[in-house]
Amino acid sequence: MNRIVRNAGVATALIAGSLLVQGAVLYMLGARVNTSPSIPLGLYWRVNAPVARGAYVLFCPPQVGVFEEALRRGYLTGGWCPGGYGYMMKRVMGITGDVVDISHSGVRVNGRLLAHSVLLLEDSAHRPMPRFQSSIYVLSEYQLLLMADASVRSFDARYFGPVQRGQVKEVIVPVLTWGAAKETGK
Repeated sequence: MNRIVRNAGVATALIAGSLLVQGAVLYMLGARVNTSPSIPLGLYWRVNAPVARGAYVLFCPPQVGVFEEALRRGYLTGGWCPGGYGYMMKRVMGITGDVVDISHSGVRVNGRLLAHSVLLLEDSAHRPMPRFQSSIYVLSEYQLLLMADASVRSFDARYFGPVQRGQVKEVIVPVLTWGAAKETGK
């Protein structure tokens, strides 16, 4: 019986190791998996494309206080970005020259109200949400407005403002996505 249990343990370890190696190879080739409520759940692929309006991007959050607090509250995970932040995935909703207006009714870009952009005053733990201090601004050539397109409860530019283009690490495209992500209460 001990031999059967030992062999089952070895087989399980080999299978797990094989899956890890396969996952690492797929990641190196360009596969990205989204499990957050910001953009549709699923498999994305890294592409060599310019950062443009409507593109999905993977970026490192800048090392500023609002992201430090977001990490403490669990709005984002730890990872390999400077500051110990994990990568974030969002959709580019504003680019150079766009006029952004953030109000309680939502985020407008060039006068058009974005879906899922109502400003939440508190999170599910009843803590006040941060808010980007400037309510109307024009994006410079170095800035992007990165927003969720799948959830009203996402931690996005409503709360942290524009992100520098240099924070974007890659453009990603959906390969296989499904349903809306489960709301996490952020």
